[in-house]
Amino acid sequence: MSKDQKERTISGFSRLNKEEKMRWVADHFSGDADAFVRTLEAFRHPDAEVQRILDGFSENTLANFPMPFGVAPNFLINGKVYCVPMVIEESSVVAAASAAAKFWLERGGFHTRVIDTRKVGQVHFTWHGRKEALEAAFPELEKRLRKNAAYLTANMEKRGGGILAVHLRDMTAHEPGYYQLMVEFETCDSMGANFINSVLEDFGRTLKQFALDWPHFCDEERELSVIMAILSNYTPDCLVRAWVECPVEALGNCGADMDAATFAERFRKAVRIAQIDPHRATTHNKGIFNGVDAVVIATGNDFRAVEACGHTWAARSGQYRSLSNCTVENGTFRFELELPLAVGTVGGLTRLHPLARLSLEMLGNPSAHELMQIIGAVGLAQNFAAVRSLVTTGIQKGHMKMHLLNILNHLGASEHEIKEAFRHFADHVVSFASVRQFLEGLRQRSETVK
Repeated sequence: MSKDQKERTISGFSRLNKEEKMRWVADHFSGDADAFVRTLEAFRHPDAEVQRILDGFSENTLANFPMPFGVAPNFLINGKVYCVPMVIEESSVVAAASAAAKFWLERGGFHTRVIDTRKVGQVHFTWHGRKEALEAAFPELEKRLRKNAAYLTANMEKRGGGILAVHLRDMTAHEPGYYQLMVEFETCDSMGANFINSVLEDFGRTLKQFALDWPHFCDEERELSVIMAILSNYTPDCLVRAWVECPVEALGNCGADMDAATFAERFRKAVRIAQIDPHRATTHNKGIFNGVDAVVIATGNDFRAVEACGHTWAARSGQYRSLSNCTVENGTFRFELELPLAVGTVGGLTRLHPLARLSLEMLGNPSAHELMQIIGAVGLAQNFAAVRSLVTTGIQKGHMKMHLLNILNHLGASEHEIKEAFRHFADHVVSFASVRQFLEGLRQRSETVK
């Protein structure tokens, strides 16, 4: 390691206080150390107690990284009106969700249904004994697993949850000696990751001891190795369905002077293309997650887990496909989404983060079931808005209009210039180049006047 490399490494960084961490990073990894520290300090929360809570969410925190907290009103879901919190940096997403919500508000709103809420975890282990001996022992093994884990499951069972089922899976066709315990859970209003992982690790200890104690195993069969015990973020049985529907003629004029029947068929074909072509499906589903992630983040849930699960679900047929589907049959337009969603409304950040608490309060302090339905409806709304733009005016017209302020700020526009730009681009195409050209012209004219 060179001298420069050594100077840029450190032992015991986590033991430094925040000011020491900021200064060390600034001195070794920034061009202007003082400006670097000032910027970080500017994004610290002024309330010391709030900052202490935020610091506790992660490791080696230096400051906060703010994201816009917006709302999409007018969501009619199963007959109830919501104003939905959304945390996302792209303004067109919130605008699109709001527009879709208002569109469907007058056409019956969004309909949703939770199909199931089962979550799963696995104990992966290797064992090289007789398969039939393990299968014969499994009923007794399951009893012991449940009994030994009772101290962990008692409180969850009081709330109506707990261990639903335990399955032994023979995976030896894929890897010699490889087996799984596949465990199904109900975690009620909790996302349940810590609960599930604690139970699974307890199962792993019981499993190893069972192999040593079971009288019907021979000596060679007492060696069992637990590779890992961990929940799975793929939860195909924790599923929500959301849909909208109306008579085709009720769609009205959806843009580009397109009649309702033409729009409905173009929309259906666009969704069908996303079922056929993975290239299109990826962008199509990204649009769904624009809405889903924004609500998941706002409510303090794990958007990485939700995304990973959703994309796996989209590929369950062996090809990556659209998460949504559209039909136009017997004069009825129906657009629906089916999505696995493992979320919670208690535990984790849902109660610790002040804005996550506020988000849940805005939504009426929903159960996990209700939150699944809200998120599913927002994902469908986002998808509807995107596909509607694509098959009518094109995606860039609305997107770039919403992006205009970001471009103006990037180019250092003054308040007066921003007002003039919004007036000009009300009926002109927005692009980075066109905005820059407009500002240059505006500034030249101002200099001439001077």
